[in-house]
Amino acid sequence: MNIDELFNRIETRIKNKTKNSYTNKLLKSGPSKIAQKFGEESTELLIDYLSGSKKRTISETADVIYHLLILLKSKKIKLTEIYRELEKRK
Repeated sequence: MNIDELFNRIETRIKNKTKNSYTNKLLKSGPSKIAQKFGEESTELLIDYLSGSKKRTISETADVIYHLLILLKSKKIKLTEIYRELEKRK
């Protein structure tokens, strides 16, 4: 699954109000909790990057990407907006 597909899956879970969805639970918990989770996952990634295995670094990177997308979604930021910003930086 690529980042666009993951973002679309997140949007689908929100739109369909998927029961027992961690995505919906996290979004309902508010900006502070979303920021906290992103921070926790980022810290775990850094720890594994510095002293963990390649496998753990890959796993933690996936967690960071997921939580980053939740953070963006909570601010109503679309991936196309991020892509435009990146395009400006060529």
